[in-house]
Amino acid sequence: QVQLVESGGGLVQPGGSLRLSCAASGSIFSFNAMGWYRQAPGKQRELVARITSGGITNYADSVKGRFTISRDNAKSTVALQMNSLKPEDTAVYYCNFYEYGSGANYWGQGTQVTVSS
Repeated sequence: QVQLVESGGGLVQPGGSLRLSCAASGSIFSFNAMGWYRQAPGKQRELVARITSGGITNYADSVKGRFTISRDNAKSTVALQMNSLKPEDTAVYYCNFYEYGSGANYWGQGTQVTVSS
């Protein structure tokens, strides 16, 4: 089992920045991916960005050039730096941990990001 604790989020004006952080604990298999998904009201949950334990990243087209994902393998943490935020970025953001060995998926509790003037 893996537990995920998220921090960050909140209310920001358009064009502003926020940083989300997530710490994983428990039985962490070394070959994994950590990432962020988001879900806006009435929409499906979608991938925002993810990064493997080897440092390979991928981003949703809508956030490329504005968001940056990073991780610290020694601390089992992942962060999402969000710049130039837009109202359409408003959603609940969920931290995700995926184990390549077992295929297990773990989720954080979610943190609200609201972009509004």
